[in-house]
Amino acid sequence: MSRSASGDRIDAWVESEKARMLSELEEWLRIPSISSDPARSGECRRAAEWLAAHLRSLGCEAVELLGSRTHPVVYSDGPTAAGRPTVLVYGHYDVQPPEPLDEWTSPPFEPEVRDGRLYARGASDDKGQLFAIVKAFEAALGQPGDLGVNVRFLVEGEEESVGRVLSQVLADRPELIEADVVLVADGPFYAPGWPVIEIGVRGICYAEIVVRTLEGDLHSGLYGGVAPNALEVLVRLLAELKSEGGRIRIPGLYEAVARPSLRERQSWQRLPYSADRFRRQEVGARQLVGERRYSVHERLWARPTLDIHGIRGGFVGDGMKTVLPAEARAKVSLRLVPDQKADTVLAQLTRAVHEAAPEYADVDVRLLGGTDPALVDVSHGAFEHLERAFRQVVGRSPAYTRSGGSLPILASLGQAGAAVALAGIGLPDDRAHSPNERLDIGQFSIGVRTFARFFQSMASSDEKEKR
Repeated sequence: MSRSASGDRIDAWVESEKARMLSELEEWLRIPSISSDPARSGECRRAAEWLAAHLRSLGCEAVELLGSRTHPVVYSDGPTAAGRPTVLVYGHYDVQPPEPLDEWTSPPFEPEVRDGRLYARGASDDKGQLFAIVKAFEAALGQPGDLGVNVRFLVEGEEESVGRVLSQVLADRPELIEADVVLVADGPFYAPGWPVIEIGVRGICYAEIVVRTLEGDLHSGLYGGVAPNALEVLVRLLAELKSEGGRIRIPGLYEAVARPSLRERQSWQRLPYSADRFRRQEVGARQLVGERRYSVHERLWARPTLDIHGIRGGFVGDGMKTVLPAEARAKVSLRLVPDQKADTVLAQLTRAVHEAAPEYADVDVRLLGGTDPALVDVSHGAFEHLERAFRQVVGRSPAYTRSGGSLPILASLGQAGAAVALAGIGLPDDRAHSPNERLDIGQFSIGVRTFARFFQSMASSDEKEKR
């Protein structure tokens, strides 16, 4: 059968099965698998069991739940194709907390379709995108002849909370990531009609800074003006760590930062970037901030950042309480770029905090999670197959970009020699991690059609393209 005829059959299958596929996805999205919430541990287990049962129904062999009773790794093998390439599919079934709930138009775990988009927590990040690959596997299996490629699934339940279960599983069973290529769908197109393959992700160092200035809270009228205020010390300390222009003032932080090549930066300039659209529609701000000597793309993808995520201390309830807080806390993160290391940055942050703190304050920096940045080698022939699949479905080859986000397990996935292809099928305005998260249904269909063609194209790979 010609490649064109095979693609037509896949397209027809996707169209005929669209309603069923969306119904299945909605069932999975109803499970509130929030990995950072201990009260939802049972739901994380239920989400893993749901996926395991679904993979078994598609004919996957040796489906296992590994490493944890509450947040297990789902692993499975598809039908064996001896002597043929192996594609390992990575994704995650856990989701971010849905708060603030009052900003959702519909409940986050009651999926709803509006204007061609499916709204639910996890619709885009990452259940919906991962499910597009699962359905592509089903679509390719349903075509005449053998699948012709080995497909394995490795799906974790702690990606959103930077957990350690998957790392421990891979340390115990490194053979699970032996493959020719790892396929990951967890991110957006650059713009509608502009697919991308991300060749790098930033790392992260997430910490809590704790400041204590008093043995206990005090009356501000009786002691204000002489007693040290922990919140005030913390705010001043945080302000010392970054300039108004976006420069991070942590000694040594930039020494390991490797700037992208001129060729890579020039390729980003060819993307259909609109400063006004980006500012209004994606960011939703009156002005962009940061290091102005660098382009927006470089600031997003290739520069380290320092952000404050939350501050606690004193009185934050309704009404008045005139208290001098004895303790204050701030959660901060630094996004890291090649060739920074999370443990080195943590040490640099700790030193900077202690140096900025006054003598009368006790300060502590506590690591909550960290992972190193990663860059991907795109010389493997699998990328040509993925490019071809996108051209056939979207009519355009994917651009090679980076991601400003972090994928904790990325470095491990390539340790056994596999090429790692990050090719998300969401859109920039999917509102991942935010209220009203959504997935465009047309993009879901594009994902199923593209990845099914990718599987078929990999099945025709020459032996020289294998590891």
